[in-house]
Amino acid sequence: MAVAVLSTRDGRAKTALSRAHAATWFAARAEGRALPLGNAVPPPRPARPDRPELRDPRDVPRRRPGSTQGRIALLHAVAHIELNAVDLHWDIIARFADTPMPLGFYDDWVKSADEESKHFNMICDCLEAMGSHYGALPAHAGMWRAAEDTAQDFLGRLAVVPMVLEARGLDVTPGMIEVFERAGETAAVAAMRVIYAEEVHHVAYGSKWFHFLCGRHDIDPKTAFHELVRRYFHGALKPPFNEEKRAEAGIPPDFYWPLTESGSITG
Repeated sequence: MAVAVLSTRDGRAKTALSRAHAATWFAARAEGRALPLGNAVPPPRPARPDRPELRDPRDVPRRRPGSTQGRIALLHAVAHIELNAVDLHWDIIARFADTPMPLGFYDDWVKSADEESKHFNMICDCLEAMGSHYGALPAHAGMWRAAEDTAQDFLGRLAVVPMVLEARGLDVTPGMIEVFERAGETAAVAAMRVIYAEEVHHVAYGSKWFHFLCGRHDIDPKTAFHELVRRYFHGALKPPFNEEKRAEAGIPPDFYWPLTESGSITG
């Protein structure tokens, strides 16, 4: 099921399949059983539509969010992030299937993939209501880099994807909500508020299973996190941080402040 989603090119089709497979998984769980956990080889990169054109981050045009076109560009970037998140969550299920994990691990990432699929479609609806669509603008080509870098490192994947990249979403989303509130874009505000609330859970799942694996192997979580982020994340973490939501997701300040350029826990 995970590989089928990863192998689907079109964004709407990918998310429809993702949601259907999630519904099948949770229907079985509601009946007190779980679908068999098999093995399959995920592709090195997920299938993608011909558009958007993927560019180096430095070559993606920056637009001011004060204009309609700027807000469309912002939503397009969010849609691109959400579609990548769908693939990232199914990928962690398939790629590390050889590591025995509790059923709760699969519950969490199937739920996350389902919610990211919903987020993608909500943002696409907003784009289409504004006369645009996903694929109309160029997008960031580096989104899958963290997945490639951690393809052989389960702990590294948990550290970098949910606990760094998705945690960054907790920092920046309140500002994006304000942009759309000022513009009176009520549908975008509603969508971003849903994303903001649910992304806390995705970060929390990353923290939970990172700590679980550290405990299994008698590894200090904070030391391991610092080592793995320095190994796989390119550059320092950048404040300001949403410390309240990060704490809610199970990531205390002494995990991320030492990874900033200053390395100071007080910022």
